[in-house]
Amino acid sequence: MEHVGDEMTKVLNKNNWNERLDELVKEVLADPDVAAFISEHQDELTDEAIHKSYAKMYEYVQEKRKFKLNEPNMIAPGYEPKLFMNFHFIDVTYVPTEELLQKQAEQSLRNRVKAIGMQKDIREATLESYEPTVEREEALTAALEFIEEYPKNPKAFHKGLYLQGSYGVGKTYLLAVIANELAKQGIQSTLLNFSEFAVEMKRAIATNTTGDKVDAIKKSPVLMIDDIGADFMGSWIRDDILGVILQYRMQEQLPTFFSSNFSMEQLEKEHLMVTKEGNEEPMKAGRIMERIRYLAREIKMVGANRRNP
Repeated sequence: MEHVGDEMTKVLNKNNWNERLDELVKEVLADPDVAAFISEHQDELTDEAIHKSYAKMYEYVQEKRKFKLNEPNMIAPGYEPKLFMNFHFIDVTYVPTEELLQKQAEQSLRNRVKAIGMQKDIREATLESYEPTVEREEALTAALEFIEEYPKNPKAFHKGLYLQGSYGVGKTYLLAVIANELAKQGIQSTLLNFSEFAVEMKRAIATNTTGDKVDAIKKSPVLMIDDIGADFMGSWIRDDILGVILQYRMQEQLPTFFSSNFSMEQLEKEHLMVTKEGNEEPMKAGRIMERIRYLAREIKMVGANRRNP
């Protein structure tokens, strides 16, 4: 993009004080902000310095007009032009607006929560919008304790939560609340729907990227595995994907959360023990559950279905 001040610069370089240049100079000097700036810095400015600063002042006037009209062809959208003294000359800089800073702060928060297969409303969950009830009091209290304690000493082992309950009682939403509250304190989390993640892992076989994806998940500072047990999993997903992730997190003592319609006992006996292929493998299921029990404590959540009230 051609610089805004180039039009005046070209005229000045020709040293041709024609009618067009006179119009540009009058437009610049008639601007109240330019006039006020020159008056404020009159002790620092010579006539020659003002003359050599016309191109920058012209750029300021033009970009200020675009900024006020919110035109898309600004040099720096979202940034307000400001005049400043650059040694003994007038220059223009661009300052981010409060609106832009707010958007950047919100985006920074969102970037701290990696969501895989999660709905938009879940990703935007807030503590203020979480409805406390007697049935959900234990889970909410445990969540608040983690939000408060983990940032104080993130290198220590903090046990996560295994939220168990029927559909729609707020398990997933509470996990998202925890992730978003941690994001406000600069802590990164990964929140994934396990069924969607399993599908993604199977697709990654074709591109030979399963190892990279598993590494990224298993090393997340805080990991939240949502809806584990929703679909039958093959032995490969159970042992080589889930097992590897949980083993690493147990060894490194990284906080890990789960949500499930199954209790821990049901998950082991009714889900993990029987593979998608129909084989019963109690020892392998037991190893997975040993890691889950080490990483998280079970809390039962009950209440009305908030998805379909």
